[in-house]
Amino acid sequence: MKSINVFNVKVGLAFFLFVELVPGTIFSQNQDSPENWPAYNRTYNGERYSPLKQITTANVKQLRLLHSFDLGRDISSLQTGPIVVDGVMYFTTDTTTYAINAATGKLKWKSARPLKEQSELRVNRGVAFYENKLFRGSGDAHVYALNAADGKQRWDIKVPDAAPGITTPMAPIAWNGMVFIGHAGGDNSGITGHVYALDVSDGHVIWTFNAVPETGPARASWPAAAKGIPISGGAFWTSFSLDTENGVLYVPSGNPAPDFDVKVREGDNLYSNCVIALDTKTGKLLGYVQLVRKDLHDWDVSTAPVLITTKSGRKIIASANKDGLLSVIDRAGVKNEPGAGQNIEDALLYMYAVPTTTRVNTDIELSREQYTYFKPGVLGGSEWNGAAYSPELDCIYVGAVDWGVKGIMPPLDSARMAPQPGGIWLGGRYIFDPPSEAKGWLTAFNAKDGTVKWKFKAPAPVLAGVTPTAGGLVFSAAQNGDFYAFDAQNGKMLWKTSTGLPTGGGIISYAVNGKQYIAIANGMKSPVWPGAPKKSRILIYGL
Repeated sequence: MKSINVFNVKVGLAFFLFVELVPGTIFSQNQDSPENWPAYNRTYNGERYSPLKQITTANVKQLRLLHSFDLGRDISSLQTGPIVVDGVMYFTTDTTTYAINAATGKLKWKSARPLKEQSELRVNRGVAFYENKLFRGSGDAHVYALNAADGKQRWDIKVPDAAPGITTPMAPIAWNGMVFIGHAGGDNSGITGHVYALDVSDGHVIWTFNAVPETGPARASWPAAAKGIPISGGAFWTSFSLDTENGVLYVPSGNPAPDFDVKVREGDNLYSNCVIALDTKTGKLLGYVQLVRKDLHDWDVSTAPVLITTKSGRKIIASANKDGLLSVIDRAGVKNEPGAGQNIEDALLYMYAVPTTTRVNTDIELSREQYTYFKPGVLGGSEWNGAAYSPELDCIYVGAVDWGVKGIMPPLDSARMAPQPGGIWLGGRYIFDPPSEAKGWLTAFNAKDGTVKWKFKAPAPVLAGVTPTAGGLVFSAAQNGDFYAFDAQNGKMLWKTSTGLPTGGGIISYAVNGKQYIAIANGMKSPVWPGAPKKSRILIYGL
């Protein structure tokens, strides 16, 4: 088992050739071109960096709202990460997929797929685009494909492990004829996470990876199963990243359940709370590192790993998660070659970690007699939007939530009484700090050693996507409705506007016919987050 220690290792970041966008320039419109934002985190490696630089530190003060697309009565947990391909923006709610003109905000089509029973969180985080088709999950554990041109359904499959408590809210990624997606439900009794590779043509399953294999050392890390405690956890509810050169899929797995109770779960509970490397062709496990061991606080490894190659050629991963840490991992040991022998425990090596938010009582086990306070709380740290990376400045940027809770666990005998299969199994009760005390952070880290370059304390949680650009800017937003542009070098706030609505979705940079735009998914109505907006919308800004 790997030893997880927080310490600093000097690393650098990769040089990246960026493309300057000037007024009047028209680029070839294809999925990989600089003006597109073709995936949830823009690129397969997940860095969220836009190479466009028409909007700069010098002119960002002139940024203004140009268009707004209102979703009407379709108000939900708008956590979608919009994508843009060839001037068309695609985004989702829990039941509906939309296509709008990315320059004007006018609707091109929408495709609804009603659910017989709404999922509890009413959330979907977006689509994957591949060969003029869109792929997405649903609140009833389905995955389906749509024509990008008109929204007509191509196929619809139910994931093989579908059961009560299972949904597929994550934004999938699609590559090399396959769609990669996992399912949520790790807080539910008896559910373990699975990753699927589906054929893009008809959705049939090519391979499946179980976060808790049926046999082997990982299975043995759940010793309470021998006492009748159902193995639960390790689900996949946020997007993935992909090393296309070597055909390696990197996936973040969620918490074990019951969420707080290590006495009930026992063991190390592999492969929950891990960054996991898989062979894209077969689903074979190539390596893992468990970032949160013996989880006491519901601290999922919750965001897509960011794959970075440093100037010296060192390959690393930046992983910002609910534990309020940015963890950096060496991935050079991951081998995906015929006959390549490797120890999966040594393929991914933990390098260093630095705080992204306030951390209090992080190693204190919850009591069964009195409430124990801790930060980050169960809705703290980085949630579904993770780290971003600027190769130009060698910086990693992370948004985070600063919101504490106090929790208590039930007596051990009753704690061991699991709910019915699929039932929520938190293993305790908790009380949040007042919503007025919920704050946020946006922090820039020097990737070479994790030192803080600058940080901004936001008046509300930062759940939105963080987007650095070649114009020297970083965009993000807070839950109080503020939308920001910072100088990426020094953190100076150069522009701020109030959207009036909480933001939990993506912020993207793209161009249409030579003009750069910034768009934000705005208006998140969630049963677990403060705020009850009366509308959800896409806002499009430009000069």
